Amino acid sequence: MTPSNTPSPHPRWPAVIAAAAITLLHYAVPGQLTVVPGWILAVVTGCLLALIVLFHRAGNEQLNEVFSYLMLSAIALVMVSSLAVLIYRLPLHKDAPVDLLRAASALWVGNILVFASWYWRLDGGGPNVRDKRVVHVDGAFLFPQMTMDPDLKKTMGEDLWSPGFVDYLFLAFNTSTAFSPTDVPVLTRWAKILMMIQSLISLTTLALLAARAVNIL
Repeated sequence: MTPSNTPSPHPRWPAVIAAAAITLLHYAVPGQLTVVPGWILAVVTGCLLALIVLFHRAGNEQLNEVFSYLMLSAIALVMVSSLAVLIYRLPLHKDAPVDLLRAASALWVGNILVFASWYWRLDGGGPNVRDKRVVHVDGAFLFPQMTMDPDLKKTMGEDLWSPGFVDYLFLAFNTSTAFSPTDVPVLTRWAKILMMIQSLISLTTLALLAARAVNIL
């Protein structure tokens, strides 16, 4: 049994759903705007997810993390390549407006899910390390719960608080919409670099959507 002074491990299923959603979103991008066919991404993601879950249940944290990094890198590379194709083809006016809008929308949502997954996987040593801590007090992001008074946290039932996938999804959503972390300051250089990349991808995608909307109008 889990000791009373140790928080229960955060569930992994939200991250699995996010990976599956990114794969499905790739199918929404028209074929001429992709470099990798959707079925290839689905097979690769499915195989890597199976290995990730297998090694997590086996307690092999090292291989669990290695295959997690491989999966996220593959997904991110496919997303960026599709964005590059979209940027290249936009001035050519060879694609229907609805195809461009659908591709840009799918890439924008995928951008949020990809970077939420990266933040969740990297912050504080990753979920395997965070699950072993009594309380989350150190990481790349300064969540509001980390600055609360201990007595107040205990009163609110947050004395054993640790960030879950939804917390990183909220962070990634704000970064893609407001181009800033809003209520979560960024503390480390690698996190700042990732957030700059995410904001740049989001800004580029939204600019493409705006440009196409203006042309349609």
